[in-house]
Amino acid sequence: MSTSVFLTLLFFSLCFMVSFSHALNNGFSVELIHRDSPKSPLYQPTENKYQRVVNAARRSIKFANHFYKDSLTNTPKSTVIPGKGEYLMSYSVGTPPFRLYGIVDTGSDIVWLQCEPCKKCYNQTTPIFNPSKSSSYKNIPCLSKLCQSVRDSPCSDQNSCQYSITYGDNSHSQGDLSFETLTLETTTGRPISFPKSVIGCGTYNTMSVKTASSGIIGLGYGPLSFITQLGSSIDGKFSYCLLPSLLVSKTLESNMTSKLNFGDAAVISGDCVVSTPIVQKNPLVFYYLTLEAFSVGNKRVEFRGSSNGDEGNIFIDSGTTLTLLPSNDYANLESAVVESVKLERVDDPNQDFNLCYSVTSDEYDFPLITAHFKGADVKLHPISTFVPIADDIVCLTFISSKTDSVLGNLAQQNLLIGYDLKQKTVSFKPMDCTKV
Repeated sequence: MSTSVFLTLLFFSLCFMVSFSHALNNGFSVELIHRDSPKSPLYQPTENKYQRVVNAARRSIKFANHFYKDSLTNTPKSTVIPGKGEYLMSYSVGTPPFRLYGIVDTGSDIVWLQCEPCKKCYNQTTPIFNPSKSSSYKNIPCLSKLCQSVRDSPCSDQNSCQYSITYGDNSHSQGDLSFETLTLETTTGRPISFPKSVIGCGTYNTMSVKTASSGIIGLGYGPLSFITQLGSSIDGKFSYCLLPSLLVSKTLESNMTSKLNFGDAAVISGDCVVSTPIVQKNPLVFYYLTLEAFSVGNKRVEFRGSSNGDEGNIFIDSGTTLTLLPSNDYANLESAVVESVKLERVDDPNQDFNLCYSVTSDEYDFPLITAHFKGADVKLHPISTFVPIADDIVCLTFISSKTDSVLGNLAQQNLLIGYDLKQKTVSFKPMDCTKV
């Protein structure tokens, strides 16, 4: 769908929204569940920590490869890759509430889920929502001003407005564009409901990987994302603090989860807060930032990105594990790391990572890497930039890519990261996320 279509949908959805719970006045928080957490329906107890690292890396590489293929064609496609989702959120849809797990993604701009009766659906390992059992579900009629303003939306045989989305890995969702109540369970145990949210209720869906998720919860910059639909009720603010991944932390308790905060609960303040502007550019889904350079220790490495030094040369994404850089920028960063790290280089036995070292002791101090964004210097500590992938092998969590630059979620660990859509900024604050 075009931007103008999304804006029209947004206008109508906001017009129908009613007042939210009083809990919104002070903000609220929900759990973010890492897909490899024992609390996740995707958890595989037979996998060891190294297998989880490798699988997460391959999802990032798959994302980069599909994104690159799409950039070579003239066919417009969304660049969301559902299979890459690393964080899930439990939520409910309908009346009475029907509990689901959705992939939370700052690189997506719509909320959609699989719905019965499925005409073609992927193998969702949790129950599928049946809208006929919800008293609050309402299809958007074809003859409504909303649907008629959507040039790319056909009508069904039942005269309901349709949506259709094709993704970079040929995953697909198609179905009814509808109003429905979404309910979130907050960390205080109090549910908060959002009536008449615009959702996609998909009955033709394909997914490239087996998943327990019902679909996507888009937190992106687009006009139909969950964040934009909440609008003034959260004052355009959300934040998260990603725990050191279960993949890399030996001390993290398995029942801990990251937090996703909204409204007043998402305000970042105090010492050490730095902010950088969000750059609006196509596709409008992503939160593009301007990265000027990296520093490895005291050595500065200038960064150009795929946009040749223009603003908005990298986007921040919660759904991609590794940090993806254009080949020239990656080569310059790798050279600086090699110059700083005095360890034996080894090949990754899985052939996924570019730079790996033999490490026989937990005591080795890898260099601090600083990301110099416009107006904001963000320190990325070694727990976020170097990851163990096998016994005695540690690899850099940055890789070379032929597509747009992406700041992945490993690099975002132990940072409180806040998005302010009204001020058009992303803010960073160093934080022990296990204590948030």
